[in-house]
Amino acid sequence: MTHPTQLSPHLKQATPVLVDHGEGSYLFDTDGRRFLDFTAGIGVTSTGHCHPHVVAAAQAQVASLIHGQYTTVMHKPMRELTAKLGTVLPEGLDSVFYANSGSEAIEASLRLARQATGRPNVIVFHGGFHGRTVAAATMTTSGTRFSAGFSPLMGGVHVAPFPTAYRYGWSEEEATAFALQELDFIFATLTSPAETAAFIVEPVLGEGGYIPGNTEFFRGLRERADEHGILLVMDEIQTGFGRTGKYFGHQHFDVRPDVITMAKGLASGFPISGIAASEELMSKAWPGSQGGTYGGNAVACAAAVATLEVIENEGLVENAAQRGTQLLEAVRGAATDAVGDVRGIGLLVGSEFVTPEGKPDTARASAAQKLAGQKGLLLLTCGAYMNVVRMIPPLVVTPEQVTDAVQIWTEVLAEV
Repeated sequence: MTHPTQLSPHLKQATPVLVDHGEGSYLFDTDGRRFLDFTAGIGVTSTGHCHPHVVAAAQAQVASLIHGQYTTVMHKPMRELTAKLGTVLPEGLDSVFYANSGSEAIEASLRLARQATGRPNVIVFHGGFHGRTVAAATMTTSGTRFSAGFSPLMGGVHVAPFPTAYRYGWSEEEATAFALQELDFIFATLTSPAETAAFIVEPVLGEGGYIPGNTEFFRGLRERADEHGILLVMDEIQTGFGRTGKYFGHQHFDVRPDVITMAKGLASGFPISGIAASEELMSKAWPGSQGGTYGGNAVACAAAVATLEVIENEGLVENAAQRGTQLLEAVRGAATDAVGDVRGIGLLVGSEFVTPEGKPDTARASAAQKLAGQKGLLLLTCGAYMNVVRMIPPLVVTPEQVTDAVQIWTEVLAEV
C-alpha cells in the first residue's frame, strides 16, 4: 500500500515559482514564464544557471566516477580542485579540508581552532550567520529562528558587537570604536584572551542584513588576534569566489585571516564546502578529526574546477565589481521614504524597510519581495526582523539585466 508523502510544512518557498529549467540569470517556470533570478540559490549559482562549461564537466565526471570516498581513495577532480584553489586562495592558506555544507565548514573551523590552540572559547559578532547545526547555530545571532527550540546550545561562545552603524544611529567610525571597545570589555568580563581560541566573523553580514564591515574594524581584530594568539576565522561562505567584486570579501579590508571557510559559489550549485588554513595550522588538528562520507565528492569537485575556470576566463570578479556598483547606485536612486538604508558591496545589495518612525517594517519588505516576484524579479529578505530585501544576482549578470531588475524594483517601490 502506498502512503502519500509531502515536504515538511515548515519548508515554505519564498516565491510560488515551480521551476522547469534555468539559464544564466533566468529561471523558467512550468508555464514558460521567465523570471530574473536575483536570489542565485542564496548566492550559490555564481556562474548562472546551467553554465555550459560546468554542465559539461559534471556530465563527464558522472560517467566516470560519481563517488570516491576521500579518506578511502584519492580521485583526480579533488587533486585538480586543490591545485586550482592554490591560484586564488590568500597567500599562506595552502592546506584545505573539504566537506559538504557551510555549516560543516564552520564546525570544522571551530574544531581546528580549539584543537590547535587548546582553548575552549570563541567570539562571534552580533548579526552573524554561520549555519543551522548545533555548533553553527550557537554561533549564529542574525535571528533566533536559527537556534530556538533545541537548547541547550553549545557552550564557550561569546558575542561581540559588529559595527552596524545604521542600527546604532552612529557614524561608521563611532560604531567601529564602540565594537572594538566592547570586544576589549568582553576580554575583561566574559572570556580571557588566554582562553579564547578564535574570532569567527563574516566580512559582510549576510542573513544579518547585508552589512559590510570596514578596514578599521578588521584591523582591530587582527591586532588583538596577534597580541593574544587568537585565530581569525573569516566566514567567506556567502562572500567568496567573486561575489563582492574581489575574490574574497575580506580582501576589501586589507586583513589577513588564519582560516577561511568556503561553500556556496564554489561549485555553481553542487554541494561542496571547505576550510583553508596554513599547513602548519592544519597539521595541529587531531588525528581523525577531519573526514566525512561525501566530502570532496568527485562530481562536485569537477563542477568546482569548472566554476573557477569560468570565473577566471569570463572575468566574473571584475563583472561583479562593475555590476555591483551599477546595481547599488541604481537601487539607491530608486529608494523611497519607505527604505531607510541601501547598502552592500559587489553583488550583495540590501534595502532596509522602515516605518515613518524608523522602526523595522517587516510587512512592507515582505510585500515588496512578493510583488517583485509577481512582476518577474525573484528576491529574498533577510535581517533580524526580515525587513531587508536583498539582491544576489549571479556573477554573469549583464548591465541590461541589472537595468531590467531596477526598473521592476522601481515599480514595486511605487506600489508598496
